[in-house]
Amino acid sequence: MDNKLSFSKYFVVGVMLFALFFGAGNLIFPATLGQQSGTNIWEAVTGFLITGIGLPLLGILAMGVSGSKNLQELAGRVHPMYGVIFTSLLYLTIGPFFAAPRTGAVSYDIGIAPFLGEGAGQTGLLIFSLVFFLVTIWFSLNPAKIVDNVGKILSPLIIILLFVLLFMALINPMGSIEAPQEAYTNGAFIKGFMEGYNTMDALASLVFGIIVINAIRSMGVTSTRGILSASAKSGIIAVLFLGTIYLGVAYLGASSTEKFGILETGGLVLGKAAAHYFGSAGGVMLSIIIILACLTTSIGLITACAEYFHTLVPKVSYKMWVLIFSFVSFIIANFGLSNIINYSIPVLMLLYPLAIVLIILTFLSKLYNHSPIVYVTATVVTFMISVIDGFKTLCQLLEIEPFGWLASIISIYERTLPLYNEGLGWLLPAIIAILISGMIVRTQKPSSVLK
Repeated sequence: MDNKLSFSKYFVVGVMLFALFFGAGNLIFPATLGQQSGTNIWEAVTGFLITGIGLPLLGILAMGVSGSKNLQELAGRVHPMYGVIFTSLLYLTIGPFFAAPRTGAVSYDIGIAPFLGEGAGQTGLLIFSLVFFLVTIWFSLNPAKIVDNVGKILSPLIIILLFVLLFMALINPMGSIEAPQEAYTNGAFIKGFMEGYNTMDALASLVFGIIVINAIRSMGVTSTRGILSASAKSGIIAVLFLGTIYLGVAYLGASSTEKFGILETGGLVLGKAAAHYFGSAGGVMLSIIIILACLTTSIGLITACAEYFHTLVPKVSYKMWVLIFSFVSFIIANFGLSNIINYSIPVLMLLYPLAIVLIILTFLSKLYNHSPIVYVTATVVTFMISVIDGFKTLCQLLEIEPFGWLASIISIYERTLPLYNEGLGWLLPAIIAILISGMIVRTQKPSSVLK
């Protein structure tokens, strides 16, 4: 029989989950969204909240429902090799390819750039990121409680400072909210929905879910129903914190446009806002806290990726993986925050639909007796569309026309798939694939499906 947990225990797990999610992207993207969406801010934020907090909560719950011991096992329901490939891509995305370099770039944009002259740009980033990732290597190779302790101290400090900053923006706005930029003039909700991909929290939830579930099990809750209930209650606490911060930071960004104009990244928005309200001393305090917080996040990401790939390829030592991933993160960080964000989008256009469909399949799994046929069918259909979306987005970023066969497929998708131009062309085909394959499976004999 499960232990009955008190609210305080749910709260502890919820705060732990919030700390796992909370990172650089949770600050910079809502600030940019606020600046860009202007008077359409609330429509855009609503879409952002669905992918920014709704999907991560569903990801946590999906891991609880599945009973899987890790993401590779869950994704392996499609095929064991798919489990390895999908999990590897996800770890690389939330690790050395995008999220880890982003921690260094955000630290520089918020913590260092506001105090340097215009000419220090690339050289300043190079020197700072070198030091940043050398420190990451040191702590990743020498695990110590100091990282956890710093994280426990910094999380409350960041929240307090942020709420003070957001309170100041609410009672004393920097300026009026101006007209939206072109991308948000029409369809602000869908644009906000797609921007929520950038937080990468829905992807991370499929990794963090196991951490939450293990924490709940350690409190004496072991049944699937009990774990799901406790995960939901703890998850709601985490997403309420995140949602409040998203709303506040988006509003801060929207109210900053009149004073600062449209800035290149959300990191610059926060840095300038802190200096505006708190002066140089407040700006320095925010800088130190953000840099240390991003550093602990970087260490956690590099450590997690190195541990996973060491289990995948044991011949390569954990220490070597740390060095490889830290070096890759350092190189990518020096492309600058805006480039990191831009070039992560094609990968997210590929991975997010696959992750969302995996979450949906997990919740519906009992309805079709956990049949791999349904998993394979829905995943293949989704992949056929999302991979084209990824290539299409890459071509747009490189400002080149889609080549030959790609242009033909894009043209067909644009003519036939609802919501394709909004980035959601995969949604209806995936649902149809699940329904048809699920109905076929349910008409088969029980011996023909996975038990």
